[in-house]
Amino acid sequence: MTLERLVAIMRRLRDPATGCEWDRAQSFATIAPYTIEEAYEVADAITRGDMDALADELGDLQLQVVFHSIMAEESGDFSLGDVFGRICDKLERRHPHIFGEVTHSPGWEEIKAAERQKSPDGSALAGVALALPALERAAKLQRRAARTGFDWPDASGPRAKIDEELAELDAETEHPAVLEEFGDLLFAVVNLARHLNIEPEAALREANAKFERRFRAIEAEPGFSALPLEKKERLWAAAKASQAGVID
Repeated sequence: MTLERLVAIMRRLRDPATGCEWDRAQSFATIAPYTIEEAYEVADAITRGDMDALADELGDLQLQVVFHSIMAEESGDFSLGDVFGRICDKLERRHPHIFGEVTHSPGWEEIKAAERQKSPDGSALAGVALALPALERAAKLQRRAARTGFDWPDASGPRAKIDEELAELDAETEHPAVLEEFGDLLFAVVNLARHLNIEPEAALREANAKFERRFRAIEAEPGFSALPLEKKERLWAAAKASQAGVID
């Protein structure tokens, strides 16, 4: 079995006597950034529609699961079998209309909310991972709060909040206060995106791609770096016009 082969390879790499020096030296903390990176590379392959790359990146992501599980097994905390067992239990628990005796599911989020109530942290915000990208985490925190009724009724509320936060940002001069107000402004923008049914992370990703595409077009101009800003802006306008309607 391929998974069993991967587990055997990882155990050999972690062998304290004959394993790889780099693999033996790793910990949960040092591997965590690779785990996040591999998840993004999976998403990137999906965005590009590259199925060959997706198969490769999913393998890299699976390695992360095995790597963490082997380290946990070594410390006596849990095993790979425990990991698979827990996700199987969770999937069955959250699909009672498929694996249980009810005819209709109360809904994924409702089931998750009921599970959180049994947690020592009973907050509606419990379990929102700190490691999420900041824009995505802000949106998730806001969605959780909204389920309790703490939300504006429509997009006009967060839109007005953006103006308010901009004014507060303009009024500050010291860096710590500017940093705080800028964070509040970004949080308000995420809130507006949520009310407009826009995923802020996806929107910013598209804006990044658009900027990169246009900048690559204008920097091809001979002597671009030495050109005056006015000329660069004209090139930008031309690139924007020529690429109008291009979707990444």
